[in-house]
Amino acid sequence: MRYITTAYLSDLVRRNLFRIPHDIDLVVGVPRSGMLPATMIALALNKRLTDINSFVEGRVFDAGYRGSLQQWGEVHKVLVVDDSVNSGMAMTKAKDLLSEFSADYDITYLAVIASSAGIPLVDLYFELVDDERVFEWNLFHHGLMGEACLDIDGVLNVDPEIDDDGPIYLDFLKNAKPLHLPTVEVNTLISCRLEKYRKETERWLHEHNVRYKNLVMLDFPDKQTRVRWGRHGDYKADFYANSPCRLFVESSLRQAKIIADKTSKSVICLETNELVAKSRTLKSVIKKHFPKTFNTLKELWRKIA
Repeated sequence: MRYITTAYLSDLVRRNLFRIPHDIDLVVGVPRSGMLPATMIALALNKRLTDINSFVEGRVFDAGYRGSLQQWGEVHKVLVVDDSVNSGMAMTKAKDLLSEFSADYDITYLAVIASSAGIPLVDLYFELVDDERVFEWNLFHHGLMGEACLDIDGVLNVDPEIDDDGPIYLDFLKNAKPLHLPTVEVNTLISCRLEKYRKETERWLHEHNVRYKNLVMLDFPDKQTRVRWGRHGDYKADFYANSPCRLFVESSLRQAKIIADKTSKSVICLETNELVAKSRTLKSVIKKHFPKTFNTLKELWRKIA
């Protein structure tokens, strides 16, 4: 799995600006995700910008209504941009929509990221990615949420400033400020919140239209017991390892590393905005890449011990 951040997308566009025809007159984004790189390109090249539907209707974002293309100068060369092309459904739809304009405009189709199957559908692409990819800008709106475990504090809402296991914490649970609210159903929400706060947690989730199949919480009597126990990352890892889920979204880097190490499954950490990989010790590297050397060292160690 590849996790592609907005920062990486921006850098990819910046490094490949030289490949874009600089004599284009207009940049057209494929809504919604394609508007992100389309805007980056339009700003970098100081070109006019619009979306496909507005283009069909003769509108440019900074130029009024029908006829504005002519008012702002002749438009001959058009760059149509999407963030990615995989199966090609969105790009094919875009081409069908613009087919009637092919005789009037010189249209170039660009996907910043393309799969091998999608390459034939575009004129330009910046990076080939055939692995399963997850984009930061639509992570919480993707069908993959149906196969994901999500932490709550630090993911769905801000972390509490104070956890007094009393009135201050209760007020936080009722009024926590949202961060990332999924717009599709999530498989499992797993939290180190105590089971006794299930009612308040469920109420907040309902108020913010967060849909989920499972809500897993810690069954301890109080905060002090939870702190003494202290196995937060292990608890999440154990559940994830035995679940059918393929992705865990965690707020804490320390816990994300534990989850990744124990499960060898995909973990996205929002603290660092990265896909956390299982730690590779020197022993594991030697065993994988130098098996003969590993067996020799293993035998030597057995004799010494």
